[in-house]
Amino acid sequence: MAPRIGTPERPLRVAIIGSGPAGFFAADALLKHEEHVVEVDVFERLPTPYGLVRSGVAPDHQRVKSVTRVYERAAGHERFRFYGNAEYGRDLRLADLRARYDQVLFATGNEGDRRLGIPGEGAWRAVPSGVLVGWYNGHPDFKDAPIDLSVERVAVIGNGNVAVDVARILAKTPEELARTDIAGHALERLERSRVREITLYGRRGPAQAAFTPVELRELGELEAANIDVDPAELPDADPEDADAATRRNLELLRAFAARPRDPSRPRTIRLRFLRSPVRILSDERGRVCGLELQRNELVRDETGRVRPRPTGEVETVEVEMVVSAIGFVGTPLPGVPFDEERKRIRNVEGRIVEADGTVVPGLYVAGWARTGAQGLLGAHKKASAEVVARMIEDLAAGRVPDRPLPPREAVEELLRQRGVDVVTFDDWRVLDEIERQRGARRGAPRDKLTDVDEMLATVREG
Repeated sequence: MAPRIGTPERPLRVAIIGSGPAGFFAADALLKHEEHVVEVDVFERLPTPYGLVRSGVAPDHQRVKSVTRVYERAAGHERFRFYGNAEYGRDLRLADLRARYDQVLFATGNEGDRRLGIPGEGAWRAVPSGVLVGWYNGHPDFKDAPIDLSVERVAVIGNGNVAVDVARILAKTPEELARTDIAGHALERLERSRVREITLYGRRGPAQAAFTPVELRELGELEAANIDVDPAELPDADPEDADAATRRNLELLRAFAARPRDPSRPRTIRLRFLRSPVRILSDERGRVCGLELQRNELVRDETGRVRPRPTGEVETVEVEMVVSAIGFVGTPLPGVPFDEERKRIRNVEGRIVEADGTVVPGLYVAGWARTGAQGLLGAHKKASAEVVARMIEDLAAGRVPDRPLPPREAVEELLRQRGVDVVTFDDWRVLDEIERQRGARRGAPRDKLTDVDEMLATVREG
């Protein structure tokens, strides 16, 4: 017999933890499902929605951020509710959710920086990219990060899009940055920045770099920065197995290598390959003063994959700041099985499982919390839809217990009892409008509020 759950009389009730791309795309897919009626409640620890779209996407990539229009449509659905400033593990526990929802989907992303694991990583001005990106994007956790830009030489470790974003933001002029939604405190400090040289170091070769051609091309379009590529580090020909993106990257790199230096541009971005950091050097005051790098060569392993191998040659470069941009990791959540080796929620195709592979009924995971930090923003739509399909499959197969749930408003009462100052989506619209008005004063899309207490006070006053 078909399950009664998922009808107008007894909607399938789903809690989503996290309001980033994976969470919103999942909400959208659930609400659009034609065969079942679904109610979706999204919980977010910050007063603001959108996760990495707000706090991770570079401030000069406004076209990418336009995806929030899709999320706004989902939020306007009559069966959607948003609970901002409500943190899982602090304000809500797993038992609370299980008692009030049929299914719980975790879309909490990867908020931790992968560490370099080398001596000197704790030196002053050795900064994980997540901290720096959060700082210039106005994330409340990082608004007061001690970012010191009174330096001339910066090393960025990594060859992905985040590394390129960091280099580009550090190299832009104040005029270029003012037109973006960069946080006001970051804009003020970047206006006084003394940074003149930014070098990106990748442990692999240019044909294995993880940045996209679109990101790479932007480095060559900066108003005040030359781009320096050593032609000796580029392959004479494209590898036979190179895909279209790799061939385009190599084409751009060769063009950069042939470009004459413009002496009127005060900054330089250098791209260097086949180097792995082995030690961050610091002076007597504990400040970064240099970086030791080991040279690599490329070899094919037994599977045929090209990998870097140390040559034993070490070089030392003078830098005053090191930014590590080598990826992100997940952090454990109370009551949720976690894979310590892969640093993500333990799951099989989005269904959360115990260490022995046993499926935990009713618990699911989407986005980077499921897969690790991989793929571009657009990939979340398809991936979240796949997890939603499994949630609906479990419903259709009778794996969702047909049990009475308290009224939907019960979760609001619980949060009130616990003293949570909940931010609704209408409250967010108030903040959104205020940020847009603030941004208009400097010709920017928005000027973000970055303090949680200020956000909450603003909502209550508005």
